[in-house]
Amino acid sequence: MKHLIIICLTAFVAVSCGKGNINDNKQIFRYNESANISSLDPAYAKDQAMIWADLQLYNGLVELDKDLSVQPSVAKHWTISADALTYRFTLRSDVYFHKSELFKNKNNTRKVTADDFVYSFGRIIDEKVASPGAWIFGNVANFTAENDTTLVIRLKKPYAPFLGLLTMPYCSVVPKEVVSHFGKDFRCNPIGTGAFRFKMWKEGVKLVLVRNEDYFETDEQGNHLPYLDAVSISFIIDKQSVFLEFVKGNIDFISGIDATYKDEVLTRSGNLQPKYQNKINLATEPYLNTEYLGFQMDNTDTGNPLQNKKVRQAINYGFDRKKMMRYLRNNIGLAGENGIIPKGLAGYDSTAVFYNYNPQKAKELLKECLQNNASITLATTAAYLDLCKYIQQELIDLGLNVKIDVSPPGALREQIAQGKSNWFRGSWIADYPDAENYLSLFYSKNFSPQGPNYTHFSNKQFDILYEQSQKETDVKKRTEMYKRLNAIVMEESPIVILYYDQVLRFSQKNIEGLETNPMNLLILKRVKKH
Repeated sequence: MKHLIIICLTAFVAVSCGKGNINDNKQIFRYNESANISSLDPAYAKDQAMIWADLQLYNGLVELDKDLSVQPSVAKHWTISADALTYRFTLRSDVYFHKSELFKNKNNTRKVTADDFVYSFGRIIDEKVASPGAWIFGNVANFTAENDTTLVIRLKKPYAPFLGLLTMPYCSVVPKEVVSHFGKDFRCNPIGTGAFRFKMWKEGVKLVLVRNEDYFETDEQGNHLPYLDAVSISFIIDKQSVFLEFVKGNIDFISGIDATYKDEVLTRSGNLQPKYQNKINLATEPYLNTEYLGFQMDNTDTGNPLQNKKVRQAINYGFDRKKMMRYLRNNIGLAGENGIIPKGLAGYDSTAVFYNYNPQKAKELLKECLQNNASITLATTAAYLDLCKYIQQELIDLGLNVKIDVSPPGALREQIAQGKSNWFRGSWIADYPDAENYLSLFYSKNFSPQGPNYTHFSNKQFDILYEQSQKETDVKKRTEMYKRLNAIVMEESPIVILYYDQVLRFSQKNIEGLETNPMNLLILKRVKKH
């Protein structure tokens, strides 16, 4: 009995930030976050769990719509100079921070001004803050407030995707007086401008956000957003338990699907099983996430067969991606035959098939270059072991001696970043909606660990064209450049594209307005719960 009391007390006093209860009669949208949230400070919004929460709490100058077009948010409109170096934003005058006693006035709030953005952006590049989003402003010469409603950003050199970068949660506006007061504890005392404001957080247990009554956006009929009264986020780690809670109606929404219940819910073709069709909704859309296998291109071991382009090309030809998708993924996603750029971005070309299944071609390439008994090792995590075992068997049938090394996710990421893995499974989810984000993985000046070029691919022709594409403001011309860059990468084969992922969203029948988008951003300000 003593142990039981201690356990109950421990649960009761779980680490929490904020206080208060929410009325169970309110319209509360409930979802689970299996990956824990470590901070509600947008300066550290580096993963999906934090990004989803921050999207409810904060706004930036601009935002993405469901089609990934850049739209106004706190900025009403903007202009770009003829030389593409100066961006001038005109701000709305009706955007207020969430209420806080730290605002020294009778309303406990104040308007957002251009100076707030100067402070917020300066904070991101402050080395003491150590924000993982500091790279966003690497090409920025300065940002200045001409007056309360005019913000000017000047770039060092033209950069076509810059507006897309500003849609990232890192670029949210925060109030200096509140951040200065809380310091590091701003992570659990967030004040933003978003559709929902912070209510309470028991870390690892529950996070509650409530409707911001002073939110500035309205719908087409003039009704104030958001419609929901609150958002409640739980933190159940076991995904099968989450699914059971969803089936019981205790969770309103699930994103993605786990192998433990994949076949229970979906048919082989990726549709809902008949018994669920009248109980839940399923929404799907191409996801800007490319899953791949990467090769370490600057390995100095001359006996490593993966340094030979023909071996890498043979691996690309050597397994059936469509069969893999059908039997191991229930056709969730598209077979990766069209290069690094996923469907949904300018530069993706469904007619450009670089590597389809051609075992005869693979055998011919291997016969030309492979030494007897050559062995290669593929590094992966447990979550992708089934895919890697499938590829292993397909390549063994071609005469390749393939071994698999399974590591924890954190350990594998460190190995890849430090260039200690010759062949590894990786993925890239878009940070911003431009193919340049994917092509940056092969720019020689982005070698890891300083940048995202984990394969250490280096090609002079690629680098020249990549730099030209960053300056090109004509969308059609830039798209053609992206296609040529994609072709250069696939010819040299520093990677094997596995598949382009798919957004998969399950929701209860009483949820309305939960739209999908290719970056799987969770936008709740227009959601209704009947």
